[in-house]
Amino acid sequence: ENLPPPRDNDVKVQVRACALSWIDAKLLSEIKLEKELIPVGREISGVVLEVGRKVTFFQPDDEVVGILPLDSEESGLCEVILIHEHCLVRKPEKVCWVEAAGTVRDGVRAYTALHYLSQVSPGKTVLVMDGASPFGTIAIQLAQHRGAKVISTAYNVEDKQYLERLRSPVVRVIDVSNGKIDVAESCLEETGGLGVDIVLDAGVKLYSAEDESTSKSQLLPHKHDIITLLGVGGHWITTEKHLQLDPPDSHSLFLKGATVSFLNDEIWNLSNIQQGKYLYILLMIRILEDIMEKLSSSIFRPQLDEPIPLYEAKVSMEMVQKNQVRKRQVIQF
Repeated sequence: ENLPPPRDNDVKVQVRACALSWIDAKLLSEIKLEKELIPVGREISGVVLEVGRKVTFFQPDDEVVGILPLDSEESGLCEVILIHEHCLVRKPEKVCWVEAAGTVRDGVRAYTALHYLSQVSPGKTVLVMDGASPFGTIAIQLAQHRGAKVISTAYNVEDKQYLERLRSPVVRVIDVSNGKIDVAESCLEETGGLGVDIVLDAGVKLYSAEDESTSKSQLLPHKHDIITLLGVGGHWITTEKHLQLDPPDSHSLFLKGATVSFLNDEIWNLSNIQQGKYLYILLMIRILEDIMEKLSSSIFRPQLDEPIPLYEAKVSMEMVQKNQVRKRQVIQF
């Protein structure tokens, strides 16, 4: 309530939809952004109400979508917010509010993994772990659009059926729900023993089976399996921040000339030098515009739950933070 007038480069936006994403409180603490109250909801879509005097990209009544920066004091779960113009792009008319807000974060992750960390291209084979997740779905569609052949894992029968029903089905769905299927063996069989070019994991098993406590961890591949199924010159993009590679692991990767990269959701927000800020602005605008273009042309079809009213946002966010939901949760105003 009672928002001040927009500063020079600020845009006042009436929020129409806001997606909920898991908050990494440990990361915020590590980069000294931890605070007593953390704003919830950073992926928003809405209508421009007012612009600052130096804003050049937007004018009132423009429809926009964007991601609030990591250090934002604003919550996307507000009817009206102030946001810097460089955090927004125009929303195509054909894209609805919920899809715009619900796809933007997974789109940025997919572009980071497949374009900047591994450079997917026609003819390459990509393994997307947990392909029926919101991120996995967008990653599969982006890889296919770039001409790659995609293999994916499924955690249950419903996920397997979903992946098989995609407009461009993956070449092979590996159902790991019963724990009897060897992912490495399946991938080597599919590639004629050559291995896959790019792996996007959804976590890895770091220890032996008896040391893993959760049921989900039993469905994850062991790090040795991923190294085994990687082809020569392959790229392993991991979300496992505590990954440890033993000397034999490193030696295997060395023999293959393979690389390991870490997929950090917030990489574009963490640069603290001026050159990095300019790079962030240029790349983020380009990525966000491309994501919206692919949504508009139906290349991206996101994995979204039914829109949620604002009064259910607290319960939904609690479920997101506890990893109790499979589809992307979006609040609609």
